[in-house]
Amino acid sequence: MSATASSYSITMRLHTAPDHGVVGKVATAIAREGGIVTAIDVADSSHDRLVVDVTCSAADATHSERLVECVREIEDVEVYKVSDRTFLLHLGGKIEVTSKVPLRTRDDLSMAYTPGVGRVSMALAEHPEDISRLTIKGNTVAVVTDGSAVLGLGNIGPGAALPVMEGKAALFKRFANIDAWPICLASQDTDEIVKAVEMIAPGFGGINLEDIAAPRCFEIEARLRASLDIPVFHDDQHGTAIVVMAALTNALRVVDKKLADVRVVVAGAGAAGTAIVTLMLAAGITDIVVWDREGCLSSDDASLPHNKASLAARTNPRKVRGDLHDGLRGADVFVGVSAPGVLDPLWIKDMATDAVVFALANPDPEVDPAEADKYAAVVASGRSDYPNQINNVLAFPGVFRGLLDARAKEITLDMLLRAADAIAHVVKDDEVNPNFIIPSVFNPAVPQAVAAAIRGRVADSST
Repeated sequence: MSATASSYSITMRLHTAPDHGVVGKVATAIAREGGIVTAIDVADSSHDRLVVDVTCSAADATHSERLVECVREIEDVEVYKVSDRTFLLHLGGKIEVTSKVPLRTRDDLSMAYTPGVGRVSMALAEHPEDISRLTIKGNTVAVVTDGSAVLGLGNIGPGAALPVMEGKAALFKRFANIDAWPICLASQDTDEIVKAVEMIAPGFGGINLEDIAAPRCFEIEARLRASLDIPVFHDDQHGTAIVVMAALTNALRVVDKKLADVRVVVAGAGAAGTAIVTLMLAAGITDIVVWDREGCLSSDDASLPHNKASLAARTNPRKVRGDLHDGLRGADVFVGVSAPGVLDPLWIKDMATDAVVFALANPDPEVDPAEADKYAAVVASGRSDYPNQINNVLAFPGVFRGLLDARAKEITLDMLLRAADAIAHVVKDDEVNPNFIIPSVFNPAVPQAVAAAIRGRVADSST
């Protein structure tokens, strides 16, 4: 049985016989089926029945259905209603707009809206450099998607992507006090997406591109960076690369290896893999092999499509060819942003001594972290039920906090490297170990350190 997860948490409202011993039978049945009871509340009690709310966690949707069925089989228990707590959390959406100023009197209205607001608009028309200071623009990010590559769900469209974008906006607010808004575009045409973002850009201080499929996302990002005077950040690329680089920095502290000396294999040549490679090269790693459907990408393979040929031209100096196992022989580091189960844990034995394995495919990684841990010195994944979770929320709130505070017009590779270094060094020398190479997403020092690193780089570049 897989580990249970809060994202598959349900509450069953039960009508039972007026015997409190029945509640114990329910808890026992759920536990026997592999569920975890997290709360039992008696909502009502009378001489002829009890109304009981039982909340429990399951491993997945199928498992939660089995938990309900096992309770239904108990004598004198009626399952009256089942509520999925994750769906309940999304009712009506997860974010809202509230006013920062009181609107209680005629005077309040006349200053916040007409006629007083007209004075501010006229001032901004004459001095547009003050727009960020006198409007929400200075603290607002657009979270833009076309719904073409949402989480591990694929091309599900802009409407279905909206809950994910809402969640991203909520994280911006929680971790960096940034007001972000989901922008879900009803087009997957590159020209239309670029034009749409250019048209809404005056109302935002930054653009966060999200869940746009490769290779289209590369062109969209490049064109928007060239045309806009606000920073454009593709989190699936740059956020992932920052956190991977931070985790790798600390993993190498654990195994006492230097960035410039390690051999790295990156599984996956999509948006995340390309950005990770770019940041690793900028950090001074010179021996990187990228593996994808075509095998190990090499510049002497004329059959590669354009985007992968471009990646091969910057990597694989030893011209390694073959499958993933071939690429891994003698490698110090594996970083997976590809597909579930592509890495046989036994192959890790063929890597260099004190191997580092990052299996980041979601929801199912390239290798079971528990199996990888038998052979690797340091293991990380994208999962929250194992140590060393690689989570983008460590990066993007602090990055945008720093960009907005500094009124930055762009984001550079050097900023990304500084952000990664800031995250890495939140973990102190006496704390870093194989099970703690990355700080908690709830550590308030993380966004503060990242924002300070970004602000410092913007200030340095402007002097």
